[in-house]
Amino acid sequence: MDVKPEVNGGVKEEKHNRPPPVIDGPTNPMVTPLLNDLYQFTMAYAYWKAGKHKERAVFDLYFRKNPFGGEYTVFAGLEECIRFIANFKLSKEEIAFVRESLSPTCEDAFFDYLEGIDCSDVEVYAIAEGSVVFPKIPLMRVEGPVAVVQLLETPYVNLINYASLVTTNAARHRFVAGKSKLLLEFGLRRAQGPDGGIGASRYCYMGGFDATSNCAAGKIFGIPLRGTHSHAFVSSFMGTDEIIDKSLKSHDGSQVCEDFVGASQTWLSKIKRLSILKGVFGETNQSELAAFISYALAFPDNFLALVDTYDVMKSGVPNFCAVALALNDLGYKARGIRLDSGDLAYLSCETRKFFQTIETEFVIPGFGKTGITASNDLNEETLDALNKQGHEVDAFGIGTYLVTCYAQAALGCVFKLVEINNQPRIKLSEDVSKVSIPCKKRSFRLYGKEGYALLDIMSGENEPPPKVGERILCRHPFNESKRAYVVPQRVEELLKCYWPGTTNKKREELPTLEQNRERVGKQLEQMRPDHMRRLNPTPYKVSVTAKLYDFIHFLWLNEAPVGELQ
Repeated sequence: MDVKPEVNGGVKEEKHNRPPPVIDGPTNPMVTPLLNDLYQFTMAYAYWKAGKHKERAVFDLYFRKNPFGGEYTVFAGLEECIRFIANFKLSKEEIAFVRESLSPTCEDAFFDYLEGIDCSDVEVYAIAEGSVVFPKIPLMRVEGPVAVVQLLETPYVNLINYASLVTTNAARHRFVAGKSKLLLEFGLRRAQGPDGGIGASRYCYMGGFDATSNCAAGKIFGIPLRGTHSHAFVSSFMGTDEIIDKSLKSHDGSQVCEDFVGASQTWLSKIKRLSILKGVFGETNQSELAAFISYALAFPDNFLALVDTYDVMKSGVPNFCAVALALNDLGYKARGIRLDSGDLAYLSCETRKFFQTIETEFVIPGFGKTGITASNDLNEETLDALNKQGHEVDAFGIGTYLVTCYAQAALGCVFKLVEINNQPRIKLSEDVSKVSIPCKKRSFRLYGKEGYALLDIMSGENEPPPKVGERILCRHPFNESKRAYVVPQRVEELLKCYWPGTTNKKREELPTLEQNRERVGKQLEQMRPDHMRRLNPTPYKVSVTAKLYDFIHFLWLNEAPVGELQ
């Protein structure tokens, strides 16, 4: 039974002797051909020794299960993969190290072969970075000489796994927080080393965060920076007598306040005399007031104070308001406060009331809307809890649980051979979830009448693609009873060529970080709300065509060993 031509004709693309495009190298200098597992080099040698190293192979990179108990994943890391492949070349020093690491019986000619390889004969097809993706659908399809493509496996899985995991984590935090809240990534100090910190900042921004505290990431990727001061700054002051230069020029430069310390203290006295605030606070901590004044003198146009060093409502908030009102007299608008401990829902609501009282009593338009930022080991669950309690937080600073992906250690991407020399290959397992889907495939997303994505479907490379308005039978790859007819209102092909090697195929341009970020937002809007919800989300359907279904099961039966009973 020869069904192979129906699923994949195996037509070889005509090659041209044109040089591959010039693309900058990986952002991280650690990403080299040696960022690899030893067994990739041992396999490369074994392929070479057997004379198989130039055989044309096709590998799929995909994952088996969505992270964080959800039903979607955001694909990230593609740009770094293309940067890597575009500059793939082993140096003499790297080859010497590989020689030392392999068996002394390895022939010298193999290392001459390593010195000559690059990725000009490799092709990479991928879903657009920033797309919402699902299990089993290939995120990337890599075609090329089998020995070379094996050397891409570990770097590619490494570059995609964490990037997609942390982008998904960021997108989930954005979904819970809502579109109107400012999300700040504060995770550098808790990230898994410098590489984890830089990558987290980049991919959290892609996933929907607004800014980072990470200066290196800001420089490399152009991500907006945000940050104020720590408790150490507040507790470093003993009193206002430490402030030497007390003068502050007004925002428009028309006047100078010679004693900004006195102006702040005067406002504090006015606030204390308000009858509506009696019992809220008495004497505030004067060293905290000194710290706030000093910080305001340094950053009058960007004054944001950490108010929980001593007591939020009895000291921090009144001291902040006194300094903010003194700034207001000079034409500056304070940014707000940061809460880093305590009952954030309660404290944010009480702080908002305090701000609104100031606005009303002193007729300061807009003061009631002064920003409130919250931090303190926040995660997706605490954001959800805050929403249910009711809060007045405008911005969230999130670190540890975000960048470490505390709720799940890894995405679990795999890189599986699906075809070699135009012959489909399948990986079998007693665990059905680990059975691979063979042959070179195309992937499509089918949309329904309401504009939402209905399902993703895979087909053999040379099958006719699904068409708008035409009914198509969609089958679960491994469960014969799960099937449905779909009449798509829109069809989107998912895999595009991002690295054509020396073929004449059109290459997709790599988007900017901002464009990828926009794509994430638009993609999430195209998903049905029941797929997105935190609790008990509806599983998104991933299917295959009827022809591909038949071929999978034919190959499965053909490759599975037959037992013998005696």
